[in-house]
Amino acid sequence: MLEDLSVRGLLDETLVVCLGEFGRTPKINGAAGRDHWAACNSVVLAGGGVRGGCVHGASDRQAAYPSTPPASPDDLAATIYHALGIDPRTEFTDRLGRPWTLTQGRVLREVF
Repeated sequence: MLEDLSVRGLLDETLVVCLGEFGRTPKINGAAGRDHWAACNSVVLAGGGVRGGCVHGASDRQAAYPSTPPASPDDLAATIYHALGIDPRTEFTDRLGRPWTLTQGRVLREVF
């Protein structure tokens, strides 16, 4: 898909995001599977201005915990909004008139 988007000249204006809601346990459990593991997971971003081949962050040798400062879900959201040309600090109000900001995360500028 990425190659097709690139050949068609669409990859620069298309952000592809591949992620799950959890990582998986670093060790296989008693049922020969892996359980949810919130401490460390992976996300793949492509296109949309993201540098190809860029790696941001690292885990320990067992892939159990971050070994570099982790990126939060809010940081990922801010980065996605930024790639889409939306200011992550955009404010809006809900039906009750309460102010909200799209995200409090920081844009992971290192991936651009």
